[in-house]
Amino acid sequence: MTRTGYDAVIVGGGHNGLTAAAYLARAGRSVLVLERAAHLGGATGSLRVFRGVDANLSRYSYLVSLMPRAIRDELGLSLDLRRRRVASYTPLPGAPERGLLVDTGNDDATLRSFAAIGAEADHRSWLSFGARTHALAQAVFPSVTGPLPTSARARAAIGEQWWADLHAPLGELVERTFGSDLVRGVVLTDALIGTFADAHDATLIQNRCFLYHVIGGGTGDWDVPVGGMGAVVEALTDAARAGGAELVTRATVRAVLPGPKGAEVVWTDDEGVEHSVTGGHVLVNAAPRVLATLLGDQPPAEGPEGSQLKVNMVLSRLPRLRDGGLDPKVAFAGTFHINESYEQLATAHAQAAAGLLPKLPPAETYCHTLTDPSILGAGLRASGHHTLTLFGLHMPARLFREDPEGAREAALAATIRSLDSVLAEPIEDCLALDADGLPCLEARSPVDLEDDIALPGGHIFHRDLQWPWLEDDAHTPAERWGVATANDRVLLCGAGARRGGGVSGIPGRSAAMALLEGSSRS
Repeated sequence: MTRTGYDAVIVGGGHNGLTAAAYLARAGRSVLVLERAAHLGGATGSLRVFRGVDANLSRYSYLVSLMPRAIRDELGLSLDLRRRRVASYTPLPGAPERGLLVDTGNDDATLRSFAAIGAEADHRSWLSFGARTHALAQAVFPSVTGPLPTSARARAAIGEQWWADLHAPLGELVERTFGSDLVRGVVLTDALIGTFADAHDATLIQNRCFLYHVIGGGTGDWDVPVGGMGAVVEALTDAARAGGAELVTRATVRAVLPGPKGAEVVWTDDEGVEHSVTGGHVLVNAAPRVLATLLGDQPPAEGPEGSQLKVNMVLSRLPRLRDGGLDPKVAFAGTFHINESYEQLATAHAQAAAGLLPKLPPAETYCHTLTDPSILGAGLRASGHHTLTLFGLHMPARLFREDPEGAREAALAATIRSLDSVLAEPIEDCLALDADGLPCLEARSPVDLEDDIALPGGHIFHRDLQWPWLEDDAHTPAERWGVATANDRVLLCGAGARRGGGVSGIPGRSAAMALLEGSSRS
């Protein structure tokens, strides 16, 4: 550090904090980023998780969907995002020797797959629904790089049918559109990633999650970052530093003290020495609940609750499938759905809501290395190793509070049984071993995410997602961009902002735009 006063102090060096830093520094603002961990990136980063295994895993996040092309272009990011041709494969529950393969490059193959599971009648509905969601994405996604539209403008862009469908429980749309229990489940999963909800939840949190998952890039595609999530962090770090931003790690922020002309930020380094800096504005890339604590406020008694089990694996080879006619390299190239039929999802939710670990946990995997093998060392690539990331649904934090370690182990064991139920061999037989001879298998629960990376309740979106439009007129730049807090000197720039959630950079960019717009008016 070379100074004690900055135009902007950013709390948290995750990808959104780095995005905000890059925009502000390039605009000539003095910027300080304070990150409590020893490395930048937060939940968006890559690590060698298993000792002696040359594989850079995205430990907490996994794919990129919502990052606008504008951010990459405006910041000059050297970042390669690859589209996956195979959208998904879903073994048929109870008869996993058959499954639904959605191949975006071969509609005839997809049609044959629908017929193979007895859902041929749903294929036309699938195509029609895909066209509808594409139109929804085209209507909504262009707005994410501008100020928030009003609900009236959003409604006009979306159209009356989608507006009505989004404002009624998603289960109604799914049930009237598709007849197959398996197809219904595949569609519903987009509404449940990191969100604990039933298809008919009256709060519509599942609808908002669904919207964010289908609008990315204007297409809904979920892309693989070449080099892993660490490549996203590296590109943003380079952009922030190139603009002149100061980036400090091992810096734990203790308090944010706003005043009429700025805010003081109190932080300690890794030796426990206390420091104080001032910023004209403070941008917070942390959950709103964390911000409340930093401001000295009392957070609400009931906080956000994440609902996922993240499992990281390195495989010596891909597992064999019960569907002997399908190459595992095809099945695992997209999202591999595990016991995620509509009825299975409802059953698992009901069990978890009752405080019970789901008996057959629904989950999905993806294999980064089938699209981008660069995250593996040359030796592992040559020997056919792969990474496998599993994301378990309906695993709310409440299940892990009383006994975090015991509950995690029980959830992992149940999830592995669920995965094995659709494979022709146990996944354990395919796990690589680390330098200590231990299987390359790691699980992180919502409580672990709370402890590891300060996500309250392990909620990967910091709090429940909000509609990406304003119900009322905005009065300040921060409100217009969806990053306002109760104090005009403090802005949100993380996933808890109005258009937060996912690996997108949108909240970071929005906070920078709000600050720049506000300073140009003053």
